[in-house]
Amino acid sequence: MTTLLVDDDQNVRQSLSRFLELEGFECQSAASGLEAQSLLSRRVYELILLDLRMPGMDGLELLAWITALGITTPVIILSAHGEVADAVQAMKLGARDYLTKPYDPEELLLRIRRTLHTAQLERRTREIPETSCYWGSSPQNSRNYTLALKAAATKSTILLTGESGTGKEVTAQWIHQQSPRHDRIFLPVNLASLPEQLMESELFGYEKGAFTGAATRREGFFETAQGGTLFLDEIGELPLSMQAAFLRVLQEGTVRRVGNPREIPVDIRVICATNRNLAEMVTQGTFRTDLYYRLNVIPITLPPLRHRLEDLPELTAILLDSIRNRLGLAELSVEPEAIRRLEQYRFPGNIRELENILERCAILSDNRRVTEAQILQALPELRPAAQTGSSPYSRSPDSRSPDSRPPAGSSLRELEKHAITAALLRHGGNRTHTAAELGITRKTLLQKIRDYGIE
Repeated sequence: MTTLLVDDDQNVRQSLSRFLELEGFECQSAASGLEAQSLLSRRVYELILLDLRMPGMDGLELLAWITALGITTPVIILSAHGEVADAVQAMKLGARDYLTKPYDPEELLLRIRRTLHTAQLERRTREIPETSCYWGSSPQNSRNYTLALKAAATKSTILLTGESGTGKEVTAQWIHQQSPRHDRIFLPVNLASLPEQLMESELFGYEKGAFTGAATRREGFFETAQGGTLFLDEIGELPLSMQAAFLRVLQEGTVRRVGNPREIPVDIRVICATNRNLAEMVTQGTFRTDLYYRLNVIPITLPPLRHRLEDLPELTAILLDSIRNRLGLAELSVEPEAIRRLEQYRFPGNIRELENILERCAILSDNRRVTEAQILQALPELRPAAQTGSSPYSRSPDSRSPDSRPPAGSSLRELEKHAITAALLRHGGNRTHTAAELGITRKTLLQKIRDYGIE
């Protein structure tokens, strides 16, 4: 990890360089702004520690030069007590953080690691292709698109509501990509996945020794998302005991780590989502009224798929393009008859269920074309009555669950093996019935069973 330390004080350069090298950093130092310019012209660094007060070219001038040249290396300002205003000006010029001298070495190390981690996450965010959001052209979602686009330009809190699977996280990421923070971190956090006893320390961070097992100081999600967007999914799961602290973050722009009363400023955009009725929770006393109104500045309700079936052709095209890229396929299309069949279904799992159905069909298709026959096999409810009921092709209600899929990141072979194995189990090992459900020939199925070593 290469670091450039710019400070005119030789004692500071020596002591700080020694400290950083002991922590595993490769550190080069410069005694002036001009020397730093020379080093930056010859080498790329992963972090710059910059003193503000130096003879000749000071820290602000050097920072302006760095910004003008488009150097993206994150900068942390080291300032004296009387230079807070200059430090704030440095933040406006693009510095990531500042620390007031004399600084606690552990706090400096924490800030360095946070800055580097955030920069890494931002690089990943920039590498992600712009999200194809599930807007469509239905009247309600056209209004949602207009509202979301206007909201993206602001820092106001957004509350996304809708049934599970309606695309709340995708919408939040799209809003982030349209915002002035688009090149900074987008950090999604699902509160339902956090144990209640750990939620406070995960969100707000903690100090060393704050509780049993807190061996080191750690930042929470609010600090990690500094400068970017924090997406809190399932906000209705936030315990009542933590809601006042969250309200303080929204109102004051500060957080308190567990075990430390000091207020730490954070500059983040918060987007929340829920499939619960927060207004009803307020009435029941399980959600704070003031927090509800603070979150509900810009409410956007995403309709269930069954209420916007006119968007199905467009949504299918968006999802197929995403699936094609994810599976590394050269092409992937859908028959018009397959779309018409899908329009007859109510989609209790919404867009997530549609995506799972299309992905399964894409994996099992011999010609990379989703057909009407495949849709009928995936959705027995759509078959004529004579073909349903006790048909060996019918399946248990949970077999189409939006979550019944292999882990994210699975290879194409793993996905196909998973789908074939699941179908065989549903049909008690009957190859003929399994092949019919999967929309492939019995010969092809037998070949795949041999290839994958399926028992």
